Amino acid sequence: MTKPMTLISRAAGFAAAMLLSFSALAAAAGPLQQAGTDLGDKASLQRGAQLYMNYCSSCHSLKYLRYSRMAEDLGLTEEEVMQNLNFTGAKFGEQILTAMPAEGAAQWFGVVPPDLSLVSRVRGGDWIFSYLKSFYIDDGRPVGWNNTVFPNASMPNVLWELQGIQRPVYGGVDAATNEPLIDRLEVAAPGTMDAARFDQAARDITAFLEYAGEPIAVKREAMGVWVLLFLAFFTFLAWLLKKEYWKDVH
Repeated sequence: MTKPMTLISRAAGFAAAMLLSFSALAAAAGPLQQAGTDLGDKASLQRGAQLYMNYCSSCHSLKYLRYSRMAEDLGLTEEEVMQNLNFTGAKFGEQILTAMPAEGAAQWFGVVPPDLSLVSRVRGGDWIFSYLKSFYIDDGRPVGWNNTVFPNASMPNVLWELQGIQRPVYGGVDAATNEPLIDRLEVAAPGTMDAARFDQAARDITAFLEYAGEPIAVKREAMGVWVLLFLAFFTFLAWLLKKEYWKDVH
């Protein structure tokens, strides 16, 4: 009994540590912005796929999603996907992988960029949306960028041309670390999009990653209406049957 109990206690300790880590990360990130995504909006998902493939897929893979499945769910043709969203030469039925070699990625970035298939399941859509909007210029970082939602992230701001360059505005000092606290971010150099358009772009990418994390969610939500209608109809039939059985009982 000692060994199983030891394993259970270790698992419980690991779970508690993970919960504390996520709580600390959430506290450090502060309040997240609401993404407001709509997985029923295929136009948003299509735009998100285009932005993801153009700006994110060179480093991050989606190994649990295939090009063919994405085309079917997003209402795209094989030709549209292969010509506009496939930059690795993969076949239509293959997984969405990055062309970047893992050895090179570890050397260039210090860590292999993670697969993002399940990032929305782990972090949530609001976290992704806030993260994409929270990069700021930081000369003290190796890649020149930092992030208020995920401090000291190794990822550069790949969307800076769209968003522009943000710089931090400090207000107050952290009593524990004596480090200046970032009050807000402001645009120091504008990008090709204004704030509203970039918000939509970040929302589209977030929606696409939410879809990638659970492709069946779109169909499941559509099927849910029919399931509820069937249950209502079945309940009505059961009520009629009950009346028929009990009509002669006084």
